[in-house]
Amino acid sequence: MNTSIKAVLWDFGGVITSSPFEAFNRLEAAHGLPADFIRRINAVDPDGNAWARFERAEMDAAAFDEAFAAEARHAGHELRGADVLACLSGSVRPEMVAALDTVKAAGYRIACITNNVPAGKGAGMAATGARSDDYAAAFARFETIVESSKVGVRKPDPAIYLMACAALGVEPAQCVYLDDLGINCKAAATLGMAAIKVTGGAQALRDLSAILGLDLAESTA
Repeated sequence: MNTSIKAVLWDFGGVITSSPFEAFNRLEAAHGLPADFIRRINAVDPDGNAWARFERAEMDAAAFDEAFAAEARHAGHELRGADVLACLSGSVRPEMVAALDTVKAAGYRIACITNNVPAGKGAGMAATGARSDDYAAAFARFETIVESSKVGVRKPDPAIYLMACAALGVEPAQCVYLDDLGINCKAAATLGMAAIKVTGGAQALRDLSAILGLDLAESTA
């Protein structure tokens, strides 16, 4: 056990679950849109666009549907916000859920920091009851969950990371943080956290194993 690390903080979508960007690409292909069109829209005015405001619960799903459609139209294509929301729920990665148990059993505190929206079922924005049950089982393992749509702050704002630290009673330098977005990892690292950019479950577990001094390979079995 790495005694300098007290807690592991996890993003949810793209870390505990499969990447929503994969679903976005499938949606784009189905609508005949350029690859990564949705990500490009969400990169414009990243703190003030429809997606950012929805993640801070500054609008409801109906308003997001209209606002996103306007942004897509401005970018040259037609796409409703409701269509994007419908494909958000990724499948849970069982190896990551197993890793949560292993990390917790080793004595580390665990928490989730998620940018989410006030739509769907629960913190994971599940589209169906079955998916919601899978998400609930994963979320039950965390000591605390900090949701952007509830606290009104979203990553990469440093405040949301500090909320998780405060809830656990740890300092940022005592934390490892996992996220599938580099910009969110950069913010965590700036605070002093050991940041892991997740590109896949096996890679994340290898990198986390190296930092914690644990063998998480069994978690993938």
